[in-house]
Amino acid sequence: MVNGQVRLRIAGIVRESVVDGPGLRYVIFAQGCPHRCPGCHNPETWDPAGGYDVTVDEIVADVERNPLTRGVTFSGGEPFSQAAAFASLGRLLKDKGYDIVTYTGYTYEQLRAKGEEAVQDLLEMTDILIDGPFILAERDITLPFRGSRNQRIIDVRASKTTEAPVAILHL
Repeated sequence: MVNGQVRLRIAGIVRESVVDGPGLRYVIFAQGCPHRCPGCHNPETWDPAGGYDVTVDEIVADVERNPLTRGVTFSGGEPFSQAAAFASLGRLLKDKGYDIVTYTGYTYEQLRAKGEEAVQDLLEMTDILIDGPFILAERDITLPFRGSRNQRIIDVRASKTTEAPVAILHL
């Protein structure tokens, strides 16, 4: 936080995407990733010192410029490396009616086990979680919203009621 404003370190944004979750989406690429998956689609996001800073208020204002945007996707890099800031952004966006998709190289189970308040807050703001590292040997470009077969599309709300990840089979 700088001057009372929550800030994110991002690699960039895509204002209109249909490949990063259901519907027309605004996509924010987090800067910094500890996973460094071989074959990663976004290796330029790995360095936490790369990219640039932006406030959550700037992002919200930019999202609202397009009345056709249905939801916002947090991609990466690794959004959970900046969990508190992305949770803050998610809360503002949810209050305005947007749904949130979050991509992560962690599994749902790993995130739940972390027990960190900011991580749990970001999970709370997430409607759909695309989890798991990209595995080059399991790469499959025919999968919707994922790069490799090990990655899951998880309904976070349903998963909270069962205490186990609930996969979404069809979007």
